[in-house]
Amino acid sequence: MLVMEKRRKRGKLTTLMVNKYYDLATSFYEYGWGESFHFAPRWKGESLRESIKRHEHFLALQLGVKQGQKILDVGCGIGGPLREIAKFSGAYVTGINNNEYQVARGKELNRIGGIDNTCNYVKADFMSMPFADDSFDGIFAIEATCHAPNVFDCYKEIFRVLKPGQYFANYEWCVTDFFDPNNSNHRRIKREVELGNGLPDIRSMGECMEALKHAGFEIIWDKDIAIDSPLPWYLPLDKSHFSLSNVRVTAFGRFFTRNMVKILERVGLAPEGSQKVQAILEQNADALVEGGKEGIFTPLYFFLARKPAAIDPLT
Repeated sequence: MLVMEKRRKRGKLTTLMVNKYYDLATSFYEYGWGESFHFAPRWKGESLRESIKRHEHFLALQLGVKQGQKILDVGCGIGGPLREIAKFSGAYVTGINNNEYQVARGKELNRIGGIDNTCNYVKADFMSMPFADDSFDGIFAIEATCHAPNVFDCYKEIFRVLKPGQYFANYEWCVTDFFDPNNSNHRRIKREVELGNGLPDIRSMGECMEALKHAGFEIIWDKDIAIDSPLPWYLPLDKSHFSLSNVRVTAFGRFFTRNMVKILERVGLAPEGSQKVQAILEQNADALVEGGKEGIFTPLYFFLARKPAAIDPLT
């Protein structure tokens, strides 16, 4: 009972932490990154936005999404990926998100894009989803389930609402086999990434695989797809790299943003605490770049898993 109570309290604290973080950080993310808050493998000569779209199309193809199917996006942010996948496939995509601000912003962007009839949102905790068993023809998550206080409970809930015989595709944030828990610099980088992203803990790829199997899934394939990316995934955050196509996240862009936020907060046009959040995001970006260069962290651990088909009791 004591263990269960501690787990319940930890889950509540994690939910509060993630919500507060994203209330403050969402506008900064959208300003610097666009509507899809995730990384992507990238070809030389390919823009960040192009790589993000290709990344989302790849996921839809892996799931085998078809026109008219009901698909779930777990931890959908403001809905960039779900809108792209809905337009790409013709499927009906529902996003679940426990952050009120992001849900409201996602609905606004749906209206602007004219796709209210194929995309919708449910404000709820993805650890306890308000859907019946076997509701969806496919489920995906992009760099979202890393926020789960317990990864097994998260995957088990996804398993519950997925139809038998259908697929779950996910990109996880993980430490790699190069992470050394006895290395103080590795531990520092990990802590800074967790702080800057409102994470309870960053898991290993092995821990995710074990939780997935324990939840009942069959593993189709898995891979850290950052390994084969011609350009490093962290390049858009690297201050030493200048890009005209994404100048806002360069050193010059950060300097401009930092001073603009300072002025706007001082005159009351930006919420109180905006400077602090912007500083945390800069520190987080630097930690992500360090983790990428050290090879101890990846945001692109991909797996495709299947919920076994239902067994006919008459056979």
